[in-house]
Amino acid sequence: MSIFDFFKKKKKIEKETKVKKIEEKKIEKKVEKKEEIKEVKKEKKVEKPKKVSIPKPKRKGTDLSWKVLKVVHISEKATDLVEKNQYTFKVSNRANKPEIKRAIENTYGVDVLDVNIIKVPRKKRRLGRITGWRKGYKKAIIRVKEGQKIEVLPR
Repeated sequence: MSIFDFFKKKKKIEKETKVKKIEEKKIEKKVEKKEEIKEVKKEKKVEKPKKVSIPKPKRKGTDLSWKVLKVVHISEKATDLVEKNQYTFKVSNRANKPEIKRAIENTYGVDVLDVNIIKVPRKKRRLGRITGWRKGYKKAIIRVKEGQKIEVLPR
């Protein structure tokens, strides 16, 4: 029986080597498949178009500039300031410099360099025996970029 055992051992060893070879082949196939899949994925990758940042156009009149700007203030001093690229407006009492600047740029389409605000106080007035108050207001003097104009009075 010992002879038969020898042959059995030989067969077992041969079977084990065959199984190992088969397993190695399977592993190689898996590795090849993974590499193929990676290659296919690389080929399938489509270059996404790069996002190009387009500057947003200035919004014209979409904000609340009608609440900020009341009237163009016309006086002797205001007409003299036009020669220096400065324009005068009566503005809302709650308006601040950035709001005024944005409102002017949106409505008139000019570049504002400077905004100065003057708060004109209310004054006491009297008509006969009756006393009262004349309203105070806020005035803004705007300096515009040289070469640009605001049409204050329509011709």
